[in-house]
Amino acid sequence: MTHFDIPLVLSWMWALLVSLFAVPSIIYIAHLKNMLDTPNGRTVHQSLTPRLGGVAVFAGFMSALTIFGPLQNGAKELLAGCIILFFVGLKDDLVGMSVSKKFVGQLLATGIVMIMADVRITSFQGILGIWTLPVGVSFAFTLGVIVGITNAINLIDGLDGLAGTIVLIVCSTFGYYFFKYGGPAFSNYAYVAVCLIGGLMGFLRYNFHRAPIFMGDTGSLVCGFIVSVLAIQFIEMGARVGEPFGSSSPSVAVGILFVPLFDTLRVFSLRMLAGRSPFSPDKNHIHHRILAMGFQQISTVLLLGLLNILVILFVIRFAALGNTVLIVALAAFSALLSIFFGVYQSRISRRQLQAAESSN
Repeated sequence: MTHFDIPLVLSWMWALLVSLFAVPSIIYIAHLKNMLDTPNGRTVHQSLTPRLGGVAVFAGFMSALTIFGPLQNGAKELLAGCIILFFVGLKDDLVGMSVSKKFVGQLLATGIVMIMADVRITSFQGILGIWTLPVGVSFAFTLGVIVGITNAINLIDGLDGLAGTIVLIVCSTFGYYFFKYGGPAFSNYAYVAVCLIGGLMGFLRYNFHRAPIFMGDTGSLVCGFIVSVLAIQFIEMGARVGEPFGSSSPSVAVGILFVPLFDTLRVFSLRMLAGRSPFSPDKNHIHHRILAMGFQQISTVLLLGLLNILVILFVIRFAALGNTVLIVALAAFSALLSIFFGVYQSRISRRQLQAAESSN
């Protein structure tokens, strides 16, 4: 091992152990103080369950990164943003919070990393013929990316182990490339990824079906925020360092985040087409549709994890084709998936209608 590898492994182990040992205490206190999530028409779980698993993930991630990780190049500002979103999520998990107030918290956290650390997307790297972005456009687009990805991870947190598994896959992919190609400007983000991986692995020990604890907004908002910054820095690494995928890094980043981005764009589109707010809750998420096909929760999580891995392997394998080809391919695949789920949902609805008519 090199001098770089040892603290990286120690940071992973620290985050893992802190999270692993924190979860049972959190479960005990949540039940003792009746801080439990009540099942409703949208949820899949059927029993009172604490939603504070993100506290353990955050504790493992934060302590490991501050002890072992280099905090330059925007990592310190990232931690500040995580603290803000941790308390926003904590309040939402305990007493509830309006969408507008959560959005203000996300804007504040995003502003810290954009303005204080200058973490932003500076170039489209040839997409639609656009290269370097004007400063104002760069800030506005980066704001949309961070808030969008943060909410995408938050929205996919609907099954035991799903959000944690997807974030684990995404962080492992980004972390590997930061470690191998990051250099002085980006290699510290390998620590960010590894510390989050450790925290998530300790939490996932308790989060698969039937989970005694959920991640909650405390975890999903923090995880989404971290993933969004990793994605932006991955894209910027392609623009500045030229590695690992050069100008194809934006489309590769989209492929790495395929499942949460596809799910969010799909449900937002369906809600707006139905004349409802894109943030109005329903059971149209991709995991709901797969469950309706007859899959169990664990099978659904594994299927979506495998889908994300396959898309990642595809964009990595064909990165040399460039942004346009990759984005068109991802858009076509998304359209086919949407059509498939739509057709299958219509068949299920017809069968239910026929069964209701025959029983009458």
